[in-house]
Parts: sequence; C-alpha cells; structure tokens
Amino acid sequence: MSETGRTPIKLWLEDDRPREKLLIKGPAALSDAELIAILINIGTRELSALDLAQEILNKAEGNLIELSRLSVKDLLKFKGIGEAKAITIAAALELGKRRRSSEILDRRTIRSSHDAFELLQEKLADLNEERFCIILLNRANRVLNVEMVSTGGFAGTVADPKKIFKIALDAKASSIILGHNHPSGMTKPSEADNKLTSKLKSSGDILDLPVLDHIIVGDEKYFSYADEGMM
Repeated sequence: MSETGRTPIKLWLEDDRPREKLLIKGPAALSDAELIAILINIGTRELSALDLAQEILNKAEGNLIELSRLSVKDLLKFKGIGEAKAITIAAALELGKRRRSSEILDRRTIRSSHDAFELLQEKLADLNEERFCIILLNRANRVLNVEMVSTGGFAGTVADPKKIFKIALDAKASSIILGHNHPSGMTKPSEADNKLTSKLKSSGDILDLPVLDHIIVGDEKYFSYADEGMM
C-alpha cells in the first residue's frame, strides 16, 4: 500500500487513485471522499483532491445528508474550490436525491406510510427551512401529484386549509396525505402540528376528502400520525 499523504495523486499506486480504482473495482468500492475527489479532479499545491474532499466531508461531520445541505456559497469557502467545482459537487448531490425520488415515482401507489415518506423525500429532505406539501391520491391510492403548499423559516410554516383543499378539489383528488419537514432533523410533532392535523382531518371529513396521514420528515426518518393512531 502506498503512502498517499499529500503526494500528488498521479504519483500514487494505480489502485490508490480514485479514477483508476473506479475503473478497476467499480464505484461501490470507493469511499465517499474518493468519489468527491473525482468530482473535484484537481487539488491545490498544498492539498490533493482527496485531501480537499476529506476536508469538505469533515466540515459535514462525514455525513452526506449534512453535505447536501451545503450551498454553492458554502463550498466556495474551501480553499481550492472554485465556482465550477462547487457547482459540480452540488449537481452530483442533487442527482443522487432525484434518482431516489425517480425510483419511488415508478411505484406510484401508496400502500404504507413509508411509501409516502419516500415520495416526500425529494421535496422535503435536507432543507434548512420548513416546507409543507400534500400528496394527492385517487380512489386506488395512486399518486396524482405532490404539491408544495407553503414555505417557511426554521421555526415553522403556515399551511392554509383553504389553499390545501382547493388544490385537492381542483385536482379531483379522492384523498390526501399531508407532509412537512423539521429542519432540526427531529420528527416529534409539536402541539401546533397536532392542532393543524386535527383541523385538516375534520375539514376533510366534512368535504368527503379524507386526510389519510400526516408525515413529518426528518433526517432519513419520519413520523406518521396514522401509524401512531393519531388520525
């Protein structure tokens, strides 16, 4: 095994170079830092691309979820990361999220709270602000669409019942699932969440447009009101 340290990547043994390693062993064999190093391509005089990638990962506490929350502006703060590299990293992370969402959209029937959670991930995961969405369903629980209702700050967002049910009625939905995120990553519902859920469920019952569930999205986890017997 070579001593990589800060030695230029071109001087490493072939198996230690991220690009060559990917060609020989496939992308699954690479660490997160090695994959990011491929995106960075060229490091600085002091740091190799892999060193720079590790520095960025350390800033995100080694967590890809935290990494995806870094904006282009945040990435530009790292010495050796210019606009082109920052945009490349941000684009790659966004593609990863969209790929996951596309796989779920192929299975457009909601059979469980986990199906709903996976569908909401694209719009609600890894955000620094709170957003409120609704999943519109037909009578067979097939997804008609996922609509963004409102966007707020870190502390919360306002979900207008009139707007929610107008969207659902216009789409000729038979039922809806509510969804919002907690930027803190915690999924425990607040008292305001409970009151809003109760209000919307009651309104849905009156309109014969049932609210089937309310999903709170956190960091790769969720809370389901239906699963907890709170609907």
